Amino acid sequence: MATECPVSVADPPTCEPHPHSPQSAVCPMCGMRGKAVTLQTVKAQAAISLRRLQLQPFWFCRSAACPVVYFSPVSGQTLTVDQVRERVYQKEPDSPDVLVCYCFQYRVGDIQLASAAERAAVIADIKAGIAADQCACELRNPQGTCCLGNVQRIAKQAPSP
Repeated sequence: MATECPVSVADPPTCEPHPHSPQSAVCPMCGMRGKAVTLQTVKAQAAISLRRLQLQPFWFCRSAACPVVYFSPVSGQTLTVDQVRERVYQKEPDSPDVLVCYCFQYRVGDIQLASAAERAAVIADIKAGIAADQCACELRNPQGTCCLGNVQRIAKQAPSP
């Protein structure tokens, strides 16, 4: 039996996936294996009333072809791209105006169109922000984890100007 996330103003919930939940789950829309995210991430990203949010473990669907961003195999609830606050990089990886770094506001196009030196400066800036404890990826990034890997991948794949 899954337990609900504690709701207390004095002790804010962090809600990791429940230990008896599946280690991995597949998106009910596209069948792609999801990545577990904290309930804190889902709450921060949800553009629906949190009264409608089931307090169950959620997974993140990375498939660009699928409109589901979060899904819960426990409750069956899904949140789609229209039900989250931010545009999701994984859902629009080729859109130059979508954020890839949500904490420091770098967009896909910023990195793709930058020179090699500018791309290196973006990566250094993100690393400096992480080191200074200025990032909040678990709340601001829909995937619930650091964006640096995504930024580095875009930088590596970017054509030389």
